[in-house]
Amino acid sequence: MTNPRNEDPTSASAAPAGATAGSVSQLLSRITQALDRAIPLLWVRGEISGFKRAASGHAYFDLKDDRAQIACVLFRNRAALVPFALADGLAVECRVRVAIYEPRGQLQCIVEQVRAVGAGELYEAFLRLKARLTAEGLFDEARKRPLPAFPRSIGIITSREAAALADMLRVLRGRWPLARVILYPASVQGAAAPAELRAAVEVANVRAECDLLIIGRGGGSLEDLWAFNDEALVRAVAASRLPIVSAVGHETDFTLCDFAADLRAPTPSAAALLATPDASEIAARVSMLGERLARAQSRRLEQLAQRLDRAAARIASTQTLLAPWRERTFGLATRLARALARATERLRERHARLDARWHALVAHGGATRLAAERLARLEARMAVAARTVCDRPRQRLMRAADALALLDPDRVLERGYAVVFNAAGGVVSDAARVRPGDALRLRLARGEVPVVASDRPTPPAN
Repeated sequence: MTNPRNEDPTSASAAPAGATAGSVSQLLSRITQALDRAIPLLWVRGEISGFKRAASGHAYFDLKDDRAQIACVLFRNRAALVPFALADGLAVECRVRVAIYEPRGQLQCIVEQVRAVGAGELYEAFLRLKARLTAEGLFDEARKRPLPAFPRSIGIITSREAAALADMLRVLRGRWPLARVILYPASVQGAAAPAELRAAVEVANVRAECDLLIIGRGGGSLEDLWAFNDEALVRAVAASRLPIVSAVGHETDFTLCDFAADLRAPTPSAAALLATPDASEIAARVSMLGERLARAQSRRLEQLAQRLDRAAARIASTQTLLAPWRERTFGLATRLARALARATERLRERHARLDARWHALVAHGGATRLAAERLARLEARMAVAARTVCDRPRQRLMRAADALALLDPDRVLERGYAVVFNAAGGVVSDAARVRPGDALRLRLARGEVPVVASDRPTPPAN
């Protein structure tokens, strides 16, 4: 079997008959693997040339000396860790990994770290301390606290002469003039700076007169910002009971105080922005919420008015439905009264006839005990007949009342039936009069349901 490492896929003469040619991407992949094995991570010194930062945050430049140059790429996550601004002509030391940019087949260096020439030992000390404090959990996100939404008092730890102080005061006065600003002065550069900064943090915590602290200064070199990498100061910032915003240097500058603080701001002015709300935005939002509340109340009143109108319409519709039943009830009551009057009159006439016959018998001397007993029986029968005549109309009236209650439309609706109204409010009783798309209302026992006819109604079968 032929060893593929000894083959040249671009040479037809070197390949045996029937061998499959490799692709360009396979070739470059093998070259990349060979470079990874042959050239490990290493430091390279040179001068930056043609520096460009893409919209993605990645940086592209050439690293050159007086005899050669090579293309380099610094990805965004690594660029964020560079503690100074990169620019053309800057002498740097880069820790690189040699690779192939396969889309172009171009040799390039992927930059893992960048340090300024002459600052290598200082930066190495920074990295060692950062790694140790990170291992202790001093920079854990779980330790971070949110800033108060509406701070009443803001403390600033910086130099009285710092230009950053004027920038922060200007932003604070413009955005949130309600907050009281307290300055805890301290040196921000030099041998005495770490102790003074640490003392300012401790004094602010003892006094507890602020809702949050801003510690920072303007930009500078790694040596200028080194006070904010002091281990004792970093531990004091992490242990602070007051939330702290770190605003040291420019956006590309990073110190250990940035990692220990509750929030890092890219600049001192940005720290003032992050620490305060915008009073004008809050006023506008309050005004907007007031208008929304007024509109909501207006809509609610309109909805209640519409519900009242619908209830009134339903009451009127119920009165219309009950009118025929009310008339029928009145007619039945009238007929019952007349029947009772006629029955009473007939009983009165019969009683008069019996009374006349009794007196006639007495007058003719024919009243005997037998007649008296017959008369008593007749009177008893008459009483029974009178009760029967009176009870029957009463029972008929009660049955009519029960039948009328069963015909009560509300009772019918309680059994699951519905009354259909058209858009004009009329009762729909004939399906042939409904057209597709007609707006209808179904009145149920409780409430109404708007519906729309979707198909042509089918006439009832004969």
